[in-house]
Order: sequence, then C-alpha cells, then structure tokens
Amino acid sequence: MSKIVVIDFETTGLSPDLGDRATEVAAVIIDGDQIVDKYQSLMNAGVAIPSFIQQLTGISNAMIRKAPPCQKVMQELADFIGDSPLLAHNAAFDTKFLDAEWSRIHYKRRQPFACSMLLARRLYPHFPDHKLGTLVRHLKLPTTGEYHRALADAEMTASLIIKIKDDLEKKYGLSSVPHEMLCLLQKTPKSGIDSAIKKAQIKFGL
Repeated sequence: MSKIVVIDFETTGLSPDLGDRATEVAAVIIDGDQIVDKYQSLMNAGVAIPSFIQQLTGISNAMIRKAPPCQKVMQELADFIGDSPLLAHNAAFDTKFLDAEWSRIHYKRRQPFACSMLLARRLYPHFPDHKLGTLVRHLKLPTTGEYHRALADAEMTASLIIKIKDDLEKKYGLSSVPHEMLCLLQKTPKSGIDSAIKKAQIKFGL
C-alpha cells in the first residue's frame, strides 16, 4: 500500500490524561509523491481553550462554540482514514489524542504510526533541531499556511515525508519506501541506519 495518511491535531493542552481535548484535526492522504485528498475540521469538546493556546493557534473559544461536536468529527475522520497507515510529526503527541478522541466514540485505531520527527533526527542529524518549521526551512519545502493550524501543519508534514522518502530512495537506490520501513527506521539508532536499510531491502524486496 503506497498511501499514507498524515494527521495533525490542535488541542487545549499537552495530554488527554490531564483532561485536554482536541480543538482541530486535519488528515492529508499522500499516494506516492502526491497529496490526493484532505480532511479538516474544528471540533467542539465543550472545554475552554487557555489564552496562551488561543494565541499560539489562533483558534478561539468563539470559533469552537460554532464548530461541530467532537464525536461527529472523529467519526468523519475514521471514515476518511479507513485502514490506511498513519504518520505525524511528533507522532507520540498526535497518537495520544487520536486514540483518546476515538475511544469516546468506541472506535479503536488498528494501524501503526510513523513519526517524521524521529525519521528526520536520523536522516538530518546536522540540523539545529527537528521542529517542523526548522525542517521546512532547511529543506526548502513549501509553507502552506500558518504553523499550529492543523491543515497547514499536516500539508507541510506531508511534503516533509515525501522529501524523506525521496532522499532515502536516491541515497540507497530503493525502488520505494513503504510505511513498514519508515516504522523500522524511526526505531533504529543513527549509527545503524545503513545496516537496517540493507536488511529492509531484502525483507521488502526493494
């Protein structure tokens, strides 16, 4: 399967375990090196957004009051994603919120997440940091909107993973870079990347 769904959440805070909720979600489907479909929505969880988060994201409590309920948005998101493999920048964050919000509609994630931040740390260790904005700037990727809005961040993350896959293909002579390989490489120490890719070439027939 060549399709990957890139996810990004905006939220009221850092952890659903502390009562934080999602305020916006976007999902971008990439197929090969192209973005082929998008989904985005604000959502109303009935939880106030702290002022510093409003300043960071530009998402106000007034905007959320007019948004559809979380349950509706998360069902639409589940229908949009299906069983496609997932990816996010700093996936540990988005995974927590996706799982927490889906659990509220009694839906369980079935597919693994790849993380473009972990992959970038291994492939571009010389960059000053591996925040999305830093990577977009250093790799000269298109800026599609304001950072900390779900659709813009998802689109820029999509461009980043397309670039990562292209760099891997060119450097190692790979015919493709499947999601399973991304999940393998993100867990591999930088010193073991070359060896892991050689093993993956055999395993995945690349």
